Amino acid sequence: MEGTRSLAGPGGSPTLDEVARLAGVSRATASRAINGGNRVSSQAQSAVDDAVRALGYTPNPAARSLVTRRTDSVGLVVPEPDERVFSDPFFARTLKGVTRVLAERDLQLVLLLTRPGEEEARMLRYLRNRHIDGALVVSHHRSDSLADHLAALDLPCAFVGRPWTSADKVAYVDTDNLAGGRQGASALIDRGCRRIATIAGPDDMSAGVDRLEGWRSAMREAGLETDAVVHGDFTERGGEIAAATLLERHPDVDGIVAASDLMAAGALRVLLASGRSVPGDVALVGYDDLGVAERTLPQLTTIRNPISEMAEQATRLLLQQIDGDSSVRAMRVIYPPTLVHRDSA
Repeated sequence: MEGTRSLAGPGGSPTLDEVARLAGVSRATASRAINGGNRVSSQAQSAVDDAVRALGYTPNPAARSLVTRRTDSVGLVVPEPDERVFSDPFFARTLKGVTRVLAERDLQLVLLLTRPGEEEARMLRYLRNRHIDGALVVSHHRSDSLADHLAALDLPCAFVGRPWTSADKVAYVDTDNLAGGRQGASALIDRGCRRIATIAGPDDMSAGVDRLEGWRSAMREAGLETDAVVHGDFTERGGEIAAATLLERHPDVDGIVAASDLMAAGALRVLLASGRSVPGDVALVGYDDLGVAERTLPQLTTIRNPISEMAEQATRLLLQQIDGDSSVRAMRVIYPPTLVHRDSA
């Protein structure tokens, strides 16, 4: 890279100038060959590669960034409170899927947790200044408008879950939450339940809205009432509060569909404490199948949400954009949900 000095490492480590001399090329050619630039002949590339190996040269990251205009890092944007991110298995499974793909490319992950207001504005400034090569967004809400901002910035991005706005402008990976909501209700209808309630997810998240609409659709088709609805926040405590409210308003309930396994686990605790047996008095279906469903007693019948696969696919879509493939910029990938039968329904 012409005009840029390469600093020798500690202990007299080899410099870019030495690589260029050994390879018999100019310093600029050596820099482009090492940092993935263009306009390098195959002969020069081979000579530089041989010189790098012979000398044990390690590129200067700052100089490499100037050539490639890359930071070799991507951001995982999570507009949620810290305490939820580190306690909800959804995020652990998402993080595992993302890091598995990034490890194949030796890329760094930057975790960006943000709440509405000043923190969100600070995060947007960070993205606007291109401190990362692209962004993955999970657990987004109606109010954060992240898809709008990222589309306007023209920053490579991919969403896990359908964004509220600009869904036609950004790549996203989702599961068919409408179908999942229908499956949860249908499992209880097929069981013979007739007073079926639901603990819905937040009404400012597309997953919460879609799962609720799927539940309503199945209930209407079966000719059943759709009034027994209480919203939760995808947490165990939220499930407890919602279940207590449901039992107070609808004491005759004989089935509950919860929009997450954490909320179902909270509901299960309330049901058992009230003296109701599960599934004898009240059958219960959760959503996610991320480990929680297998740790309750009885174990939860649930809808499998393929989070690891979704996170990996979203990460690959992001990397394709970073590599210059504009054809996936607005791609959508939808995974089918699967009903997993266990003991609670």
